[in-house]
Amino acid sequence: MTYRRHRPARNWGARLHETTWFGMRAVVLENELLRVTVLADKGGDVAEFCYKRRDMDFVWLSPDGVRNPRDVAGGASDDVAAFLDHYEGGWQEVLPNGGMPSIHQGVAFAQHGEVAGLPWDVDIVADYPNEVAVRLTVRARRMPLRVVKTFRLVSGSAELSIDEELTNEADVAVDVMWGHHIVFGTPFLRPGHRIRLPDGVEAGEDLTVVPDHGAPSDIHYLTGFGPEGWYEITDPESALGLRVAWDATVLEHLWLWRELGSIGEYPWWGRAYVVGLEPFAGYPTEGLAEAVRNGSALTLRPRETRPLWLRASVMDDDDKENA
Repeated sequence: MTYRRHRPARNWGARLHETTWFGMRAVVLENELLRVTVLADKGGDVAEFCYKRRDMDFVWLSPDGVRNPRDVAGGASDDVAAFLDHYEGGWQEVLPNGGMPSIHQGVAFAQHGEVAGLPWDVDIVADYPNEVAVRLTVRARRMPLRVVKTFRLVSGSAELSIDEELTNEADVAVDVMWGHHIVFGTPFLRPGHRIRLPDGVEAGEDLTVVPDHGAPSDIHYLTGFGPEGWYEITDPESALGLRVAWDATVLEHLWLWRELGSIGEYPWWGRAYVVGLEPFAGYPTEGLAEAVRNGSALTLRPRETRPLWLRASVMDDDDKENA
């Protein structure tokens, strides 16, 4: 992390500070409405997305909390536990393998491998009362991939913007799955929450209402987004919700994962009531080799750089009334 120990102190408007969570470097971006904590030493995870007016964190924090990947579990590990043993909930970058362990182009990938478990470099690129931004950078270890990701908050806005570049640093083409593993749970998510999608999205069944506790776990792969993908997930009683938008020319699919407390064994033990709404290039959750086989993986040409943008915006009718 690039520390700037002598930057002017500020506790108003947009601001940021470096901190440590459980021995890991983290950076906090904050304005009058949002506080966003990013774990630089663990995948660049968004571990906190707190809307201050309601003291509401939109991303799920698992019952096990944040765990440092350097703290290895005492039991036997495997390519699934490599991700789950340190999964705190939140919002992960998934690249180049989505879902289960997979082997492709001579590489063996663990679940959601590999950048979600790596430390990222951090540079402060804007630090002003009207705007703060930090740039995270990582290189994968098993594939010739480099990711540059910039988080940005503007004063007075309840929107987090993310702009990325994914580069294939090799002279040969590579196939990848690329996604954002965004999961909603406590304290925000409850039965009856509404999910709104663009007209024309192919879902296969009605997925617009979050089921009750104990409903079967499942996963769906949604297609048919236009150039701009988006969804909204809202509490119909309070009208509080989050709208996520992204470049659907890059992430063409949306994974909708529902774990509603029905799994009473590892890894959830009946403690997870969550819905994941995850923009993705590639499906299904069986991993990269299957995504390549079905033609849904993203292919990067030699030395190609692919840009991507995402926006996460709080929706709050009370905020509008008080504006």
